[in-house]
Amino acid sequence: MKMLSSFNYISRRSPVASAGAMVASSQPLATQAGLSILAAGGGAVDAAIATVAALQVTQPCSTGLGGDCFCLYFDRATRAIHALNGSGRSPAALSLERLHRERIYGALPDFHPYTVTVPGAPRAWADLSERFGRLPLSKVLAPAIRIAESGYPVAPLTAEWWQVGAAVQLSKHRHGGELMIDGRGPRPGELMRLPSLASSLRILAEEGSRPFYEGRIAERIVRAVAEAGGVLSLDDLQTHSSEWTTPISVEYRGARVWECPPNGHGLAVLLALGILRHLDIQDHPANDPMRYHLLIEAMRLAFADTARCVADPAFAQAPLDELLSDDYSQARARLVNLDRANRSPMPGGYSMPNPGRDTVYFAVVDAEGNGCSFINSNFMGFGTGIVPEGCGYALQNRGRGFSLDAGHANCLAPRKRPYHTIIPALITDEGSGELKAVLGVMGAMMQPQGHVQVASALLDDNVDPQAALDRPRFQLEEGEAGGAVRLEDAFRPDIVQELGRLGHSPHIVSGISRSDFGLGQIILRDGETWWAGSDPRGDGCALGLLP
Repeated sequence: MKMLSSFNYISRRSPVASAGAMVASSQPLATQAGLSILAAGGGAVDAAIATVAALQVTQPCSTGLGGDCFCLYFDRATRAIHALNGSGRSPAALSLERLHRERIYGALPDFHPYTVTVPGAPRAWADLSERFGRLPLSKVLAPAIRIAESGYPVAPLTAEWWQVGAAVQLSKHRHGGELMIDGRGPRPGELMRLPSLASSLRILAEEGSRPFYEGRIAERIVRAVAEAGGVLSLDDLQTHSSEWTTPISVEYRGARVWECPPNGHGLAVLLALGILRHLDIQDHPANDPMRYHLLIEAMRLAFADTARCVADPAFAQAPLDELLSDDYSQARARLVNLDRANRSPMPGGYSMPNPGRDTVYFAVVDAEGNGCSFINSNFMGFGTGIVPEGCGYALQNRGRGFSLDAGHANCLAPRKRPYHTIIPALITDEGSGELKAVLGVMGAMMQPQGHVQVASALLDDNVDPQAALDRPRFQLEEGEAGGAVRLEDAFRPDIVQELGRLGHSPHIVSGISRSDFGLGQIILRDGETWWAGSDPRGDGCALGLLP
C-alpha cells in the first residue's frame, strides 16, 4: 500500500505523517508528554507510561491509578510481541454466598463497593518500565506530575463526562472532592489542579509501586473501601501481581492481528475476523449495506462465544486453539444468513453496561520501530467514585464485569479476575513479521466491535488511519449477540433502511452520545513513513516527533 498515491480526502481531518516516533492519544497534553519522553531518549514503553500518567491527570473520569491496564509491546529487534495483563482480582472475602446473604442477585449494582477489585495499574506501569524501559520512572512521570501541580484547562468532552461522574459517583463519597471544584466537575477550559494526585504520582516515581500494595497508600485504599462498605483487604493488595501472557492472533488479508488472551475479550475480535475471512466481504464496497450486515453478523457470533467462555483462565480455560482454528471459523461463517439477521446465533452469557468513552487507549511507536499498544480504565467513568484520602484518584468498579450465575465460567469467586472489556491491538505483516499498525478503540463492549471495524477499513479497503477512525460505526447493544443495532447518524438512510429490512432493528444515535461508539487511535506503517489518526469523537490528537 502506498498511502499518498491512493489517498482520498474524505476525513474530517487528514492523517498525520512522520518518519520517526509518534504518539496518538485522547488528550493533546498526554500526547505531548509522551513525545517529550521520546525526545529525552526514552523508548516506546517509557513514552507509553508518560502518556498514561498524563491521561490520569487530564482525563481522570476515564482512567487512573485506581484502575487496570493491558499492554501489547512489539520489540523490533526480535519481532516478538509481549502481552502484559495488569488487571486485578476480587477480594478474598467476596463470594457468591456473601452476596446471596445480602440479597444481591443478577448482577452487582454498578457502583457498589463490592465492585472494587485490586487496582492493577500501578504495578503494571512499574513492571513494564522495569522490563522494557530505558529511563527511570522519576523522569518518565515528571510531565504528568508537573501538569497535575501546575494545572491545565480541561478539554470540552472530558468536562462533560467529568461533570456527570462528579454528580453520580464522586459526590457520594467522603474524599471525592479531591477530584472536584466546589463539589462539581470542571467546566470546559476551566483550570484544574490535582495536588493529591501529583503526590501519588511522585510516590510512584520515587518509590515504585510497592506503597500502593503494601504501604501507606495501600492502607488508605483499604480504609476508603471499608468506609464505603466494601471488603478489600491489605492481604488482597499485597498478594497482587501483574502477569506476562502469550498474545493470541489470527491471519487476515496478509496481516496478523494480535490481541491479549482472556480474561479480556480481545478473543471476540479474532473470532469475528476469522469468520469474515470466509464471507467475501471485499466483494461489497465499504458503503454497501451487505458489508455492514456481514460485519454485524460476524460480531454476533463472536460475542456469543466470548459471553460463554471468557473468564479468568486460572478458573476456566477458554478452548483457544479450537476457537481460533480455521475449521471453527468456517463452521461459524456457514451460520451467517445473507438474507436475515441471526438474533440468536448461540445461547449468550449476560449483559454489561456499554459505555464508549470510559477508558483511555493510546498508541506509541519510537524511532527504532518498537510499538506499544496500551489501554487503561476505571471501567465506568470514575469507577466506584471511592477516593482514598489524599490520593487524588478513584477506585475502579471492574467487579461489575462478573456474572452472578453460579454455573457461568465468569461467575464471581474470591481472588478472581473478572471478564475484562479493555483490549489493545497490534497488526504485523504476515510475511516479514514487521509491525504494521498499533491500534485500539476504547469503550467497554464497543471495543471488539470498534477493532473489527477499523481493522477491516485498514486491511480490506487500505484506507489511511484517520479515514478508518472517521467512518461511522455500528454497535450491538450491550455487546449482546442478539441485540439491536445502534448506528451513528452519519449512516446513509438507504443503509439504515436495508439493515432494518434484514432484521437488525437499527436506531440512530447523534450528538455527544456518538462517543458511545468508542474513541480510537491508530499508528500505521507504510514503507518508511508512519501515519497516524486520532478519533474525531474525542478531544485527542496524533503527533510525530521532530527529527
